[in-house]
Amino acid sequence: MIDLQSGFVNHHSRHVVPAVQDLVTRWADAGRPVIFTRYFNHPGSPYERFFQWSRLQGPPETDIVQELADQAAGAYATIDKTGYTLFTPEATELIRKAGWTDLLFCGVATESCVLKSAADAFEHGYAPKIVTDACASDAGPEVHEAGLLVARRLIGPGQLITSADVMRELSAPCSAVVLE
Repeated sequence: MIDLQSGFVNHHSRHVVPAVQDLVTRWADAGRPVIFTRYFNHPGSPYERFFQWSRLQGPPETDIVQELADQAAGAYATIDKTGYTLFTPEATELIRKAGWTDLLFCGVATESCVLKSAADAFEHGYAPKIVTDACASDAGPEVHEAGLLVARRLIGPGQLITSADVMRELSAPCSAVVLE
C-alpha cells in the first residue's frame, strides 16, 4: 500500500480510500502480508529544490489516512521513504529475506510512487502487479491514466489488474504474494 497519507489524499484521490481499505482488509484476513509505505519530504530535498514543493515534511500530512490507520498499525511492515520507490535498503532486504516473488501495488500516486515502485520491482526480478482501481493520482484522473499507460509499457499490460482479479486470487493457496 503506497503512500495513502493525509497529504496526498484530496478530491482527486479520496475515492480510492474505501477500495484500498476493503482490499487491505480482505488481503490481511486471507493471511497475506501487507506493507505500507510513508513518504517523508525534507528541507533541501530534490522535490523542494527542483519543484519548490515543501509539503509532507511532518504530521498531519505524513500520517496514513485515518481510515487505514488501524490496518497500518497491524501491517507486516511500514516502510518510511524519502523518494518515490518502495525499494529502500530496508524494504529490499525485507522482501529478499521473506522470499516474495510477486508484489501487488495500490495507493497514491499512480504516476509516481506506485509506478516507480512497480518498475523497480520489475527491474529487481519480481513480478509486479498494479491494482488499477485501488490507485489514484492526487493530480487528477488524467494523470492517473497517464501513469497506467506508462506502467503498461514498463511492466507489461498483463500486470495491470483490478480488485476483482485480486479477490479471485485470494481463493487460491498463498504463494508468498504481498500487497503494497
